Amino acid sequence: MSEVSSGPILSAADESRRAGLRRMRAVALSLLLLAAVIFVLTHGRGGVWGYVNAASEAAMVGAVADWFAVTALFRRPLGLPIPHTAIIPERKQTIARSLEDFVTDNFLTADNVRTRLQSAEVMLRVGRWLQEPANARRAVAEASPALARGVSSVKDSEVAELLDRILLPRLGREPIAPLAGSLLEGVVRDGSHRGLVDLGVTQLHDWVIANEETVSQILATRAPWWSPKSLDDIVIRRVHAEMVTWLADVRDNPDHRVREALDEFLRELAGRLQTDPDTQAKAEALKLTVLEHPSVAGSLVSLWGSVRRALVEALGDEDGELRARMARALGDLGGRIVTDASFRASLDRRLADAVVYMVTTYGRELSTVISQTIDRWDGREASQRIELHVGRDLQFIRINGTVVGGLVGLLIYTLAQLL
Repeated sequence: MSEVSSGPILSAADESRRAGLRRMRAVALSLLLLAAVIFVLTHGRGGVWGYVNAASEAAMVGAVADWFAVTALFRRPLGLPIPHTAIIPERKQTIARSLEDFVTDNFLTADNVRTRLQSAEVMLRVGRWLQEPANARRAVAEASPALARGVSSVKDSEVAELLDRILLPRLGREPIAPLAGSLLEGVVRDGSHRGLVDLGVTQLHDWVIANEETVSQILATRAPWWSPKSLDDIVIRRVHAEMVTWLADVRDNPDHRVREALDEFLRELAGRLQTDPDTQAKAEALKLTVLEHPSVAGSLVSLWGSVRRALVEALGDEDGELRARMARALGDLGGRIVTDASFRASLDRRLADAVVYMVTTYGRELSTVISQTIDRWDGREASQRIELHVGRDLQFIRINGTVVGGLVGLLIYTLAQLL
C-alpha cells in the first residue's frame, strides 16, 4: 500500500493531512493483516473456527477489493497497467472542468449569494466593528498609507491630460446656466452666501480706511473742472467719511437694505439663469471664455498639486487632525449602521447587488481558477494534492470493506451450513 510520494513543498496544514492519511492507512492495513493472520490460524479447522475462518477470508477479500478501488483513484495499483486505474492523474483535466462547472452552477448563483449574504449580516458586523474607536483608528491607520501612495502616484502630466482631453471639453459641451442657477438659488435660500458677503464688506471697509488717498484721487477725477480745489477737498473728505460709515453699517447690520437688495438680485439672477435664454447664452459664453483661457488648465493643475501635497502630508501625520476626523467619521458611520435599520438594509441590498453582479457577470471567469490551477499541476502532483485532502476519509472505505466483508462472509457461511 504505497504512501503519498514526495512532491512539491507542503504547507504545515498539508503535512498534518499527510500524517493523518498515514495513520488511517496503517489502521486499514492492520485490519487486513489481522484478517490474514486469523485466516491462516483457523484454516482447515472445523466447528466454530470454520465460521471465524470464513469471516476472515471474506474480510480479506473486502479489504483488498476496497484497497484496489481507493488506490485506483490516485495511481495504478502495484504499478500494473490495469485499465481504468489512476483515474485522477489520467483524467485531471476532465475532473477540473467538471469541478469548475459544479462550483459555477451550484455555488456561484445569484440566489445562493443573496441568501448567504443575508444570513451573514455583513453590514451589521462591519458597523459593530467600526463602532469600536480602536478599530476605527486601525482602519484609518491601515488605509492612510495606501491613500497617500495613491494620491502621490497621480502625476501633474496625467491631471493636465485629463483636463485638456476630457474634463474641460466635456464641461464646454454641458450647459452650465441651469445648474448654476439651481445651485445659486439653493445657496441664497440657505443663506450660505452670507459669510462671503460679510468677508467682502469687511475687507472693503478696511481697504477704504487704509487707502484714503487712493479713494480721494478717484473721487477727485469726478469733480467739475470749474470747482475750487479747496471745496473739492472738503467734499471728498466728507464723501470718504460717509462711505466708511455706510460700509460699517452694512457690515454690522445683518438686515441692512443693501444686503436685502443683494439677496434679491441673486434670487433674480438664479431665476434668469434657469429660465431666460439671453441670460443663459451670456453665461455659456462666459463659461467658454473661461474654459478656453490658456491659464485655466495650468491653474487647475497647480491647485491639484497643492491639494495633493496637503493630503499626503495630512495622511502621513499619525496624530493629525485628518486621521482623527476620518476615525470619528468611521465610528459615526458604524453607529448609524447598527442603529438605523433602514440604512443598514439599504447597504445590505447594495452590497448584495454588487456581489450578485460580479458573480453573474464574472462567475465563470472566477471559477476558471480551479481548472487553470489544476492544469498547471502534472498528473502526479494533482493526484497527491487531492489525496492529501480526501485520502484519509477514503481509508474508511477500506476499513468498512474489511468489516462488512467479514460480516457478509460470516452470513454466507452460516446460511451454507444451515442449508
